[in-house]
Amino acid sequence: MKRKIAIGFEGSANKIGVGIVTSDGTILANPRHTYITPPGHGFLPRETAHHHLDHVLPLVKSALETSKLTPEDIDCICYTKGPGMGAPLQVSVVVVRVLSQLWKKPIVGVNHCVAHIEMGRVVTGADDPVVLYVSGGNTQVIAYNEGRYRIFGETIDIAVGNCLDRFARVLNLSNDPSPGYNIEQNAVHVKVDISTENGGEIIALFFLNHTKAK
Repeated sequence: MKRKIAIGFEGSANKIGVGIVTSDGTILANPRHTYITPPGHGFLPRETAHHHLDHVLPLVKSALETSKLTPEDIDCICYTKGPGMGAPLQVSVVVVRVLSQLWKKPIVGVNHCVAHIEMGRVVTGADDPVVLYVSGGNTQVIAYNEGRYRIFGETIDIAVGNCLDRFARVLNLSNDPSPGYNIEQNAVHVKVDISTENGGEIIALFFLNHTKAK
């Protein structure tokens, strides 16, 4: 059977990406651009959408050039339909609809969370995994049952990714390349006794160390 080729658009948060992938999981192109805000600031939906609008078409061109493909080689156009930030998601939707008309290709809407899980399955070769799904807006235990992914448990206060984002803003850290990465890079320089009760001393030392470094 001839392998299929899909071009996909992901713009659910502060990153806009255009990927080209085959039905056997081979990534042919994956250019992306991240909206970087000043340290200590989050990203607002409207400003993020403007960023995506500025970069999405150059990314399409880059993806096609990298993969050495033309629109005629594409079998379908995929996009993140949610969950995510409304205004940034809308940019991808509009672009995908226009390209679908121009290229005469079908559109496939993709659930953001399911896409993360399916990518993990392709990379690991896992058949029927129980997934600990940790992202910016979700921290959940998920498994496949009766034809769909089902949530068996989740955080009731705040998602881990969201917690790291907010913590980075408190510390005035950049979100380039990501808040979690920058927290980790600062934390590796802090020497603490990991047996301290409840982690309170660890947090205090981290703040103190980061403040001195600045």
